[in-house]
Amino acid sequence: MSTGTAALLRALVDDAGLFPPTALPMERAVARHRADLAAGETMHTHRFLVPASRVDELAGLLRDDEVFTLGLIADLDAEDLTGACRRALADPRLRIALVEAPLAAYGEGEAAALDALLAAVDVVPAEVPLYVEPSAQARPHPLLAELAARSGVRPLGAKLRCGGVRAELFPDTTQVAAFLHACVRTGTPFKATAGLHEAVRHTSPETGFTHHGYLNLLLATATAVSGGDQAAVRRTLEIRDPAQLARAAAATGAEEAAAVRRVLVSYGSCSTAAPLHQARLLLGAPDTPKDPA
Repeated sequence: MSTGTAALLRALVDDAGLFPPTALPMERAVARHRADLAAGETMHTHRFLVPASRVDELAGLLRDDEVFTLGLIADLDAEDLTGACRRALADPRLRIALVEAPLAAYGEGEAAALDALLAAVDVVPAEVPLYVEPSAQARPHPLLAELAARSGVRPLGAKLRCGGVRAELFPDTTQVAAFLHACVRTGTPFKATAGLHEAVRHTSPETGFTHHGYLNLLLATATAVSGGDQAAVRRTLEIRDPAQLARAAAATGAEEAAAVRRVLVSYGSCSTAAPLHQARLLLGAPDTPKDPA
């Protein structure tokens, strides 16, 4: 694997085993994450994504001698979110590395909702990043403007939803291209969530849903970073030829890869083994066994 390809993939995959479609029971998700921590795969971030509402459930399964690094997913109202953050911070076995939240759940209008959300997580150390999903994904610019206006409060970024359990949750390539282009233009980092089950864009034979590929997303971000317009970004998102994507990844230099990853921070995957297996097949990354759970 080239140095640039390795840099594109390093610390890319968050553990989203608790979330659909896999939705592992907490006990199995914890066991799988322990196994992944022991394996130390470089493509994993080794962050465990957990809803704020399930922090206590997670804590009840952890051993006294272990630490889980968390991506805390806000699924509570502001007051209860603050309480969950306080409990996680008080437990030495839990370390909040980042918080992700849907802006629409915290009020109407980007400015007021973002202020309410920031107040709710104010108990979390100021160096912990907050990634916010726009109220309307097709219109990311109002959120990005509000994030820029609050720079310095804490590290702030956006969140891109790439799919879900219903067809309407999958944004088309025009929407995703606009999101990527806007993030690159404004210097806003983002995380991706949902639907990125494989490396390459494909249509699921089980559901008929067309999924974005995580390699498409990386290389589309690279297209935007290198100055490509939205049409060029969209064309990269639409590539379905694995060999074409593999060649583009292999041609990515280390500096370009680092610039891409400053924008695209990571994505949550319900399977932690599948992304590694596909990277091996397409790009020559080390293989990994099936998910241990």
